[in-house]
Amino acid sequence: MSDELIEMVLEDSKERMDKAITHARTEFGGIRSGRAAPQLVERMMVEAYGVDMRLVELASVSVPEARQLMITPHDPANLDSIERSIRNSDLGLSPSNDGRSIRLNFPPLTEERRKELVRVVKKMAEEGRIAVRNIRREARRELEGAEKDSQMSSDDLKRAESELDRVTQAAEAQIDEALEQKEKELLEV
Repeated sequence: MSDELIEMVLEDSKERMDKAITHARTEFGGIRSGRAAPQLVERMMVEAYGVDMRLVELASVSVPEARQLMITPHDPANLDSIERSIRNSDLGLSPSNDGRSIRLNFPPLTEERRKELVRVVKKMAEEGRIAVRNIRREARRELEGAEKDSQMSSDDLKRAESELDRVTQAAEAQIDEALEQKEKELLEV
């Protein structure tokens, strides 16, 4: 019984930590690095057909050049509302509309802006690490509760906690690795 419980708690924690890592990486993808990346606009909300929809549902996004995004709506009637959403966003980009698609040109980032973005990414990484630690704390509580209810021995608890710590450290290392890559990308001129 105790082995099954431990396995179940550890498996659940690992899945949740993987989701936290994926979330952190997705958040990093939304930070502009001077290069064009479709993730910058795909989740942007656009009012179309009387409802708010994500841009990725209304248009295809491509990268024709390193510093340019091209957004081609599936329905040309949505071109103006997509352009309006981009102008109103906090991206600070000026879309150019050629009647069929929208081009976004990304100017090179200033050194000051790069450092500011690195601080933002570090904050996101710390939020990811906090999420992982919270998952560990909940799993520990669950394991300790099972020991108090005599569902496992104290040796089983120690073994489970050390495995939980190993999984937590691996998750934090993945977040740190993603942070390091994003930081390098941001500081690259």
